[in-house]
Amino acid sequence: MNGSTAVVTGANSGLGLVTAAELARRGAHVVLAVRNTAAGAEAARRIGGDVEVRELDLASLASVRAFAAGLGAVELLVNNAGAVLLGPRRTTADGFELHLGTNMLGPFALTGLLLDNLAAAKAARVVSLSSITHRNAHLDFDDLMFERRYRAAAAYGRSKLATTVFGVELDRRLRAAGSPILSVLAHPGLTRTNLTPRAWEHRGRAGRLMARAGLLLTQPVEEGAQPQLRAATGPDVRGGQFFGPARLGETRGPVVEARLSREAADPAVGARLWAAAESLTGVSYL
Repeated sequence: MNGSTAVVTGANSGLGLVTAAELARRGAHVVLAVRNTAAGAEAARRIGGDVEVRELDLASLASVRAFAAGLGAVELLVNNAGAVLLGPRRTTADGFELHLGTNMLGPFALTGLLLDNLAAAKAARVVSLSSITHRNAHLDFDDLMFERRYRAAAAYGRSKLATTVFGVELDRRLRAAGSPILSVLAHPGLTRTNLTPRAWEHRGRAGRLMARAGLLLTQPVEEGAQPQLRAATGPDVRGGQFFGPARLGETRGPVVEARLSREAADPAVGARLWAAAESLTGVSYL
């Protein structure tokens, strides 16, 4: 990674912090793309090395555009940041359902706006962070924003399916264009991050008990970050590969190739979601 520039979204905590720290340790110049720059500055202090903090709110397309405007060549983009909230339906600054807007539409726009930056690098990669929840989800193109009968857990799963479809479709389009940029995917299994307690905070005491129970079922964040680090740095990685933990239904363990759902791998679904994302974000590429 010496001399390369890596952008890691959501790099101030959890999986993003571990990923950014490891990339910096390997000699990369790491851009911590964070919504809270004060937290980003503290993360940069902890990481050390060649890092910089830049503001990025994936729930705002204006913020995405402002962030992308000031970058040079980028060898690695890790679309790590995500939202999981189990309370009432919320929307982004652009009116998108919060999970879909933050987890898929924001990264879609960011990747498109940085495509020339990635193409300027010698060997570039885009890593999309999926979830095992994508396998039980379905994209309803008549109600992508969950405006009818909102269910937070289902909205999160749908957003992660959309993220996965995006990563696979990006690989198809990069290959078709003859681009050397790789689109790779990863999921962390069940991992202990700061999102776990925050997801249940709307439930009060019962939510705190659920969060504590979740800690018993999850692996440490250092282990959960290994699939995305393999996707980001493995010398033998190919475009379109999907990495995750090997054991207990891909919830933990050593890194292996993971299983895509049938819907995530469907080219027709990929083309339809891509067209919807272009229309919603106003960002068109490939």
